[in-house]
Amino acid sequence: MHDNSEEHWIMLRQDEQECWNQGYTHVMGCDEVGRGALAGPCVSGGVILNPDFCLMDLRDSKEATPKMRRTWTEIIKEQAISWSIGQAEASEIDTINIHKATLTAMSRAIRSSAVKPDYILIDGKFITTEKIPQKAIIQGDVKSAVIAAASIVAKVYRDELMMEYAKVYPEYEFDQNKGYPTKKHMDVIRRIGPCPIHRKSYLKFLEKGRQMDIFDILVDVKENG
Repeated sequence: MHDNSEEHWIMLRQDEQECWNQGYTHVMGCDEVGRGALAGPCVSGGVILNPDFCLMDLRDSKEATPKMRRTWTEIIKEQAISWSIGQAEASEIDTINIHKATLTAMSRAIRSSAVKPDYILIDGKFITTEKIPQKAIIQGDVKSAVIAAASIVAKVYRDELMMEYAKVYPEYEFDQNKGYPTKKHMDVIRRIGPCPIHRKSYLKFLEKGRQMDIFDILVDVKENG
């Protein structure tokens, strides 16, 4: 069960507080979504919150329902100092690999922010190439409110984008799978082949005589991305 207590909320803002104590004023949370999808872009969100911002229900995007995410996104966009989106397309992922594409999407989110951050908290193990003080936090989307906010904004944006792609490529039901490797999605690709927004480097399960399930694909992406 999610902890909605005031103490937990204070803990979720601890990393920001430490930055403010050091004199930083615009602390951005940055997170990405879509690394494991077979289709569509990798999307990064960047959010800077006021110190008095409070949304104690807030949690990692994967723990929330679509309705919760949409509601929180509206609140975040309305109350945040700034929010921004950056993305790397499927063709870029195929060209430079998912790791570099993820960092590219994050850099684009950072650079497109209406308010330039002076410190960045990033979900994961890697920092971006931006010349701004940064800190990577493993499982940051469950440990930091501002990273969770970035995760939510990015997730809602990408989901809505994939729903639009579903109208262009209805056979793949992107409105249902959001580009991720469900069995039904993989079966459609096997039957009719990929569409222009599929990541060709992720489709090794199509190789003749090779059998891969969803777990194999995600492991392959992790090891090579």
